[in-house]
Amino acid sequence: MLGAAAGLLIFGDATTVNWRAASEAALRKPAGGPQLVSVEPFPAMEMEGEMCQWTPASASEGLFEALQQGSLTQPATAPARASQDVDRAPVRQIRDTYATYSAIALDLNTNEVFLQDENLFGIKVFDRMTSTPPGAQFSEPKRMLVGDKTKLEFNCGLYIDPKTGDMYSVNNDTTDMLVIFPRNAAGDIPPARTLKTPHGTYGIAVDEGKQEMYLTVEHQNSIVVYRKLAQGDEKPLRTIQGGGTQMEDPHGIALDIKNQWLFVANHGNARVRGADGTYGRFDPPSITVYPLQSSGEVAPLRVIEGPNTQLNWPASLFMDEERGELYVANDANDSILVFRATDSGNAAPLRVVRGPKTQIKNPTGVYVDFQNNELWVSNMGNHRATVYERTANGDALPKRVIRSAPADKLALAIGNPGAVGYDSKRDEILVPN
Repeated sequence: MLGAAAGLLIFGDATTVNWRAASEAALRKPAGGPQLVSVEPFPAMEMEGEMCQWTPASASEGLFEALQQGSLTQPATAPARASQDVDRAPVRQIRDTYATYSAIALDLNTNEVFLQDENLFGIKVFDRMTSTPPGAQFSEPKRMLVGDKTKLEFNCGLYIDPKTGDMYSVNNDTTDMLVIFPRNAAGDIPPARTLKTPHGTYGIAVDEGKQEMYLTVEHQNSIVVYRKLAQGDEKPLRTIQGGGTQMEDPHGIALDIKNQWLFVANHGNARVRGADGTYGRFDPPSITVYPLQSSGEVAPLRVIEGPNTQLNWPASLFMDEERGELYVANDANDSILVFRATDSGNAAPLRVVRGPKTQIKNPTGVYVDFQNNELWVSNMGNHRATVYERTANGDALPKRVIRSAPADKLALAIGNPGAVGYDSKRDEILVPN
């Protein structure tokens, strides 16, 4: 994932001095090996009942047979004993308490921008003209969706119905579910409907004419196509999958209805989870292009790939059909890349929005507002959304910034940590996501 993308975070700046002091005072000094932290006594036990019957190693039955037949144990008669809970508060927490935005979309009927918060599991809605003053702590949303009832969790892809304003949010890492809310939904409310999706679903795009919904699936290297109004356990209408597709960890997706093309952003991980007797490989990131009505193991019409492309963990895509341009949120390169829709091979971008003035940091969402000629970017790395001229290029200043944290607040970018490590030599905490 980005929020979902795999990474390695290393916390080793000046703030570790305070963390180290807290650890030394409350726990132990680093020793490069295991240390005894605490001793908790077992609850008092009564030994009146029978113990498990001992069976010698020379017994004729094998262990597996014995377990199946239940002959290794006899029922014990000891009375039930109450369990004990050990409630110990953590010494400290490493946690980002502010919103980080994985995706962005606009509702031009209401002049609102929707920002998907993958860190706090929610969706925040702002007026399109919101602009956070440089000295302000942050901007407050008009309304927001957040809470357990919403079923929002590690939410990556976002789509707003251009007519009804319904919100379609793709949960990526855990719940395997697409959730849909009405335009004005707010607070901790259940979705209007849900759709069970494959594990690792990330991006979303919709063909409004055919009422079909396209979803990328990272771990299966596939695209699943559903009815737009699908719900529950409904199956896909068709699936695009197989080695011949050249999809490798697909993330962003965009449709060119005019030319009937389908664009997919690939991180380059060629391994298929669950495939027997095969090994994966890491290829360069790419954008693969297919006929819109593709199904099965279809070869791409063309592939954008190579060092000139500057692709590096490409996330969301957006197709500007009016200008024939494809926008790419280029996460690991802190940039927005713009290609011609007809580009192929090792093509250089037509434009690149990048640099310190842009305030772009780990962009994972991109959206073009045709009506107001604006380019919107959601940034996972600095708690903000930034707005530019539609044809911005280079180190361009944003027209407006929506910031949801103090300007100097570091975005920790802890996505879905499955473990934690400690480097005693460098006194650093390692967090794989």
